[in-house]
Amino acid sequence: MRNLLAGLLALVPAVAAAQDAAEGAELYLQRCAACHGAAAQGDGPMAPVLLVQPKDLTRLAADEGGAFPMLRVIRRIDGRDPLVSHGSDMPVYGQLFQGDDTALALPSGQMVMTGRAIADLVVFLQAVQE
Repeated sequence: MRNLLAGLLALVPAVAAAQDAAEGAELYLQRCAACHGAAAQGDGPMAPVLLVQPKDLTRLAADEGGAFPMLRVIRRIDGRDPLVSHGSDMPVYGQLFQGDDTALALPSGQMVMTGRAIADLVVFLQAVQE
């Protein structure tokens, strides 16, 4: 697991922010990789049993014309924008990741508050975009 984490972190450029992409990578491996895959490409071991195939998270920005959809990603993770998968909601980590709020700046400059764990995860996902 540590070797996989080290490999993922090698893909992450230095991020000058209060958020921690390394923590985000670790959370990703713990909470997201089973469906989205170790390299975030939508090919995790659980993917074959899901009715809605997991998204390739490395293409979020590319699918939006180059702009990383930060607010949508935050809302997917915390449950404000649920996604139905395998007959039920995608695991929502809003309650698990509550507390220790931090602000993230959207591309517009507007600030959005979210839990530090979600912020770390979002910064990691932003860093692994193709």
